[in-house]
Amino acid sequence: MRVTLRGHDLMLQAVRDVNEAAVPALELVPSQAETRPWGSFWVLDEGPMYKIKRIEVKPGHRLSLQMHYHRSEHWIVVRGTAKVTRGEEVMLLSSNESTYIPPCTKHRLENPGTLPLVLIEVQNGEYLGEDDIVRFEDDYARQ
Repeated sequence: MRVTLRGHDLMLQAVRDVNEAAVPALELVPSQAETRPWGSFWVLDEGPMYKIKRIEVKPGHRLSLQMHYHRSEHWIVVRGTAKVTRGEEVMLLSSNESTYIPPCTKHRLENPGTLPLVLIEVQNGEYLGEDDIVRFEDDYARQ
């Protein structure tokens, strides 16, 4: 039996074999991906002053060196290796490791590996629009 519930930009799918008395397997499936040259992201949840995304970066790709005036970001690596530039600091993060990017801080996310990088991003701030971005360097010539 398959039950599908829609709501809040997510689709919750509960899948259960009716012959088993086990707890149903739950899987969060984002409703629609936003694609970028470096990979894609899905908004998992959002509300006043927060937004949660699932970000996937293709092997060998990186996001622009950028900053945001109105939001901070928390990055939690789920799978793969992330090369993170935060201000003058450069670090490598693996699965189950995280970092915090304060507002007005230059930062960049890269996937130096051969497998897709998957992370969860939690944004906090008074304004969370995709246009709150200042790009300093961009591999894809975006402004």
